[in-house]
Amino acid sequence: MLVDDHAVVREGYRSVLQKQPGFRVVAEAADGAEAYRLFKEVRPDLVIMDVTMPGVGGIEAIRRIRQWDREARILVFTMHENAGFAVQAIRAGAKGYVTKSSPPEALVQAARDVLAGRMAVSPDIAQELALGRLAGETAAADVLTAREFEVLQMLLAERTTDEIADALHLSPKTVANVHSIIKDKLGVGSDIELVRLALRQGLLSQPMPPA
Repeated sequence: MLVDDHAVVREGYRSVLQKQPGFRVVAEAADGAEAYRLFKEVRPDLVIMDVTMPGVGGIEAIRRIRQWDREARILVFTMHENAGFAVQAIRAGAKGYVTKSSPPEALVQAARDVLAGRMAVSPDIAQELALGRLAGETAAADVLTAREFEVLQMLLAERTTDEIADALHLSPKTVANVHSIIKDKLGVGSDIELVRLALRQGLLSQPMPPA
């Protein structure tokens, strides 16, 4: 099953995979909620999933799928060349993490590795993981749970408390509590400081627009 909010991207790696013996795309989803629903319906052997999507993102989708099926094999295929995303995806239950800057054969090999029960990480991410974390600052990927990291991503995407609550099936009060916990864990006192930390750690590619 392919999960990506860009149809042209899904078409591209569907073409790559289906040229390989033993691969057949049985389902496609454009967001995490649809991926979770289709996974339970289709029961694919392998899920290849992006991280950042509208609505329910990849980290939360991985967490839900793995809660429903502890044997689910999930490979992340994403533009995020940041070890923090890889740490969170693997913590949520992914068995591999490949960046979209990797050559097509890297995706195919990672898919085969994950299907065989092996962990697969693209070389660029493996190198960044080996370099360690930012010195002197708490790394979000190290201290936040998968749920907290997903809420952080939604906050950085300027989603409102009600929108986050609706997407994650939480109460607005719970989302507000998680928001507070995130700031406490990261040692920041305001949302502006939270955005600045996200920029430093590569979790937000562009500054937030001015108010």
